This record gives sequence, C-alpha cells and structure tokens, in this order.
Amino acid sequence: MTENQIASLIVDTCYQIHTQLGAGLFESVYEEILTYELREKGLKTERQKGIPVFWKDIKMDVGFRADLIIENKVIIEIKSVELIAPVHKKQLLTYLKVTDLKLGLLINFNEALIKNGITRIVNKL
Repeated sequence: MTENQIASLIVDTCYQIHTQLGAGLFESVYEEILTYELREKGLKTERQKGIPVFWKDIKMDVGFRADLIIENKVIIEIKSVELIAPVHKKQLLTYLKVTDLKLGLLINFNEALIKNGITRIVNKL
C-alpha cells in the first residue's frame, strides 16, 4: 500500500469519527479511537512511539513521541486546538526528516468540518 492509499484510508476514517463525535474532545480521545479504527481496517498502527534522535555522538532514545505511525509509512500528528500554528506544520516536517518518512498528516479535530482540519506535509514524496 502506498503512502497516498494509506492517507486516503486515514482521511476517510477521520471523517467518520468527526461526523459521529464532532469537535471539542481531548486529542487523546481522538488518538485512541483513530488507532482502534485503523487497526480494525488491518493497518499496522503504532501509538505514542518513541523515536530516537541522533546528534553527533549522542543518541537520545526518545527524541520525540509520534502520535501515530501507520504501516511504517505515514506519521499522524493529532491536534484538538482552536488554530493550527505554523510551528505545528514545521514540527511534523521535522518528524518526517528524523524518521526519513515521506508523508505526514496534521489532523485538527477541533474544526466544524474535518476537511478543513487536515494538512498533508511531505518530505521527498
């Protein structure tokens, strides 16, 4: 399955969740439900995965925690905030560079329409 095929399944699943629950819940609620739904669809889904960061001779075992990594191909960063700040997009791009993955989805569930809350971030895709 390609990154774009995975992303399509993720977007459809987010739409279903948002349609049923709406906006306003904690990020952790959306994260848990999205994890459940993607696993039900047969996708390998890792939640709160610690990612090491290397700097010269230093290895930090957990440089950051990825909200979700799907099929070792797509990173999902979940938000439930009033407004996505530019730093959120830069944060996800950094995650993609550190992991050498090509596609990330920044998903803000705190939108009236979920399509307005999904941003694709690419790294050499």
